[in-house]
Amino acid sequence: MKRKKINCETARNFSVEKALEKLGYFPNRTTEQEAWFLSPFRSETQASLKVSRTRNRWYDHGEGIGGNVIDLVCRILKCSIKEALEFLSDSIPINIMEQRYQWDTTAINIIPCTNIKIIKFQDIMHPALLQYIRSRGIAIKVAKTYCKEVWYRYKEKAFFAVGLRSYKNGWELRNKIFKNSSSPKFYSYIQNNNNQLVVLEGMFDLLSLAMLDENLLDTSDILVLNSLAFIKESEKYFETYDFVNLYLDRDAAGQKATKYLMDRYKHAIDKSSCYKNYKDLNELINHEKER
Repeated sequence: MKRKKINCETARNFSVEKALEKLGYFPNRTTEQEAWFLSPFRSETQASLKVSRTRNRWYDHGEGIGGNVIDLVCRILKCSIKEALEFLSDSIPINIMEQRYQWDTTAINIIPCTNIKIIKFQDIMHPALLQYIRSRGIAIKVAKTYCKEVWYRYKEKAFFAVGLRSYKNGWELRNKIFKNSSSPKFYSYIQNNNNQLVVLEGMFDLLSLAMLDENLLDTSDILVLNSLAFIKESEKYFETYDFVNLYLDRDAAGQKATKYLMDRYKHAIDKSSCYKNYKDLNELINHEKER
């Protein structure tokens, strides 16, 4: 569902601090009234950008400039006010691939994400990403087994995320705020020369299943769709396995996809009953964590 666009008056009420987090910047220190960030406009070791939590305004002491949240987004992304409003409203999510899919045809229309440029990837070590991974109920060791810390560039600014590499060497990118992809968008396929295939929807489904049953993944090949749009493309592998275990979401789209695959492949098995009271595996993990 497309989100409602917002105007300038409404957008000014959007938290400056949340906007910075959405852009991949996190405070170095906070008080009840202020949050201090390393400036996104230059390299520095001492935080000089102050956000007033009471006034919802920012001021960069290094450059002597400040303003509201729209000013900040325009300056960081080097974009127009219209684009800043789209970013704040998420009516047109930046860097998120748009897609359509149908189960009864081979038609897939995917608009590739071309704005993200990968800078580097490495073992996950950034404190913000480690905190994000733990907040999703995932052990750091598990995340490091399957994912990397990926740095990427968008409109001349650098950002970072937890990344899962796709079969065509694109990346699924996740952090506390963003759910992005780099081009080429594709599924992730991990081959271990086993006779059974585990099919999952997304990165955190994979990590959650690793938390629940590490042995299953060690004895299976793994297909992470990264979008239900890739079901038709990935079906070519199904006949090569004795068993295909489906761990798709229990929402309407996931259940529809599960039924489609089970109708076509008699060796496809719906495994979602193990999280029948939850939308997906990660929701189950986090519920168990809170108990």
